[in-house]
Amino acid sequence: MDKSDLLNELRIGKEHRDDHAGGGSRLPWIVAAAIVLAVAIGAASWYFVAGGAKAFEVEVATAAAPSAGGADTSVLQATGYATARRSATVSAQITGTLTEVLIEEGDRVEKGQVLARLESTQQQAYLAQAQAGARAAQAQLVQFQAQLAQNQRDLKRQQDIVARKLASQQSLELAQTQVDTQAAAVTAQRKQVDVAQANVQAAQVQLDYTTVRAPFSGMITAKAAQVGEIVSPLSAGGGFTRTGVGTIVDMDSLEIEVDVNESYIARVVPKQPAQATLDAYPDWKIPAHVIAIIPTADRGKATVKVRIGLDAKDPRILPDMGARVSFFEDAPKAANTPPPKGVLVPGSAIVKRDGKDIVFAIDADRARAKPVTPGQTYNDLRLAEGIVAGTRVVKQPPAEMTDGAKVEIKSAK
Repeated sequence: MDKSDLLNELRIGKEHRDDHAGGGSRLPWIVAAAIVLAVAIGAASWYFVAGGAKAFEVEVATAAAPSAGGADTSVLQATGYATARRSATVSAQITGTLTEVLIEEGDRVEKGQVLARLESTQQQAYLAQAQAGARAAQAQLVQFQAQLAQNQRDLKRQQDIVARKLASQQSLELAQTQVDTQAAAVTAQRKQVDVAQANVQAAQVQLDYTTVRAPFSGMITAKAAQVGEIVSPLSAGGGFTRTGVGTIVDMDSLEIEVDVNESYIARVVPKQPAQATLDAYPDWKIPAHVIAIIPTADRGKATVKVRIGLDAKDPRILPDMGARVSFFEDAPKAANTPPPKGVLVPGSAIVKRDGKDIVFAIDADRARAKPVTPGQTYNDLRLAEGIVAGTRVVKQPPAEMTDGAKVEIKSAK
């Protein structure tokens, strides 16, 4: 038997083939596999696109425009708020019902100016009673003084009579006793007059307490009570009882308090020149200086508080306004040169992705990759071109973060 006959015998004829191996029998399995794959892809798409992906919890920072002129001499930058060294919630010293409130927010008041008045009927009655008592005590003193004068005249006559042997020594001693007794009564009555005058002064003070006056000159920033409400220095402010009538702020005492990272606090010294920029007026540069470094640190934030004095007073500066302060080794140069290009962001916000420098800008609940060109470094801040001032960026993007990643902003503590 040759090889060709042997191969022919090994072939399987059509009549011996298994019908289940045919192409038509595999079609249902292929369709089922395709459906399962489509469902898996759809589920994955929903998970990552529809919000199933876990959000990155991040801290954000706001890109800020750099200072014009003198930016190259800045040794440190810090943020803080405008605060007033003299600020007071003005209240009455007694409990009473308001009959007049003479202030509104934004009013300028002078020291001693009347801000409000309380119901004073009771205090006026007490004052009238004390004044009447003082008058009665004074009248009684006059009566005692007149009796003393009469007793002194009687004593003088008795002395003459005794000298002529017309009366006994006992009568003279009795006259002397009456004079001494009446003199003591006059002295005691004078003390009663003093007590009555003190009562008048106390009643007058209580009456004065019904008038609320400004303790210093300043601006009214809050009106806390209305006519008809009860104010009390002892109340917790609940119900219809108020603890204060309004808040007054001495605008001339405004300064800026900033938190400086303790790693850089050695670069700050008292009287050091500085420059402040308000968030509300980013193009306005305010000359300033360091007043003092508060000798304590915040262990939670690892910062030290620094007081900054403003060399120029201006009505645009308001309490609690956000501000950024640049510290200088020498006095800052005049702002006659344009600011450097770009905006200032934390150096940690600029990361590498595929060989490119990017920042992740916050867009609603997503992080969008924005290519930037890094520039000069200022301590922990760095210039970046490619985004505008006011853009919120992720402060420290995780290595796993990609364009479009879902983010959740950490709440400030």
